Order: sequence, then C-alpha cells, then structure tokens
Amino acid sequence: MSYDLAVWDGDRPLDDDQAGLVYDELFERYLESDDVVVPAAPRIVAYVEALVARYPDDGDGSGVWASPPVIDEASGPLVYLLMSYGKAGEVSEYAAALAREHGLVCFDPQEERLRP
Repeated sequence: MSYDLAVWDGDRPLDDDQAGLVYDELFERYLESDDVVVPAAPRIVAYVEALVARYPDDGDGSGVWASPPVIDEASGPLVYLLMSYGKAGEVSEYAAALAREHGLVCFDPQEERLRP
C-alpha cells in the first residue's frame, strides 16, 4: 500500500476543486501517455534531488519510496510521489513543505485537496 502526492510547477490553484482539474489534466498529459516521453522540468528535477537527499531512493524496497527511483515518476512539470505507507506522514509533511520552498504546488489525490 502507498500514499501518493502530486507535485507540479505552475500557478497555485484557487481551491481544491480547481487543483483537482489541473492535476487530472497534468496526469493525463504527462504520466498516462506512454507515447511521448517528456523530460522532467528543471524545477521538478531540483525538487526531487532535494527530496531524495533527505529520503534516499535506495531501490532495494527498504526505504520510504514505494516506487524508486523517484525521478522515474516525473514528466514535464509533474512528479507523482509514491510513499510506503508506514512513513507516509513524516515524508509527506516534508515533501509538501519542500514543494512550498521550491515554489511548487503539492496536491493529495487521495483526499483531493491541496497540501498547505
């Protein structure tokens, strides 16, 4: 089981409903399509690098990431974070705070709400 967050580069939506629409559009455009591979945007790359500096994506299944390497879940202005459920609270708090520091939007697709 995992806990997921979506982080993207763009203007912060006005509310959770608008954020859900933006998320759906970005997910469909950048992550659902296998036809086009879009490299992660520089701000997303910098964010992921800072995130894995704190929580390494060791790739052996013992870490906090349900699907390492994390950068493989990034495309264009979007990264989809899949966290192992056991540490999701701690990691998601840090991921949301780090997104704010990087000027990115953080959205919880399970609860369909923006993360502060």
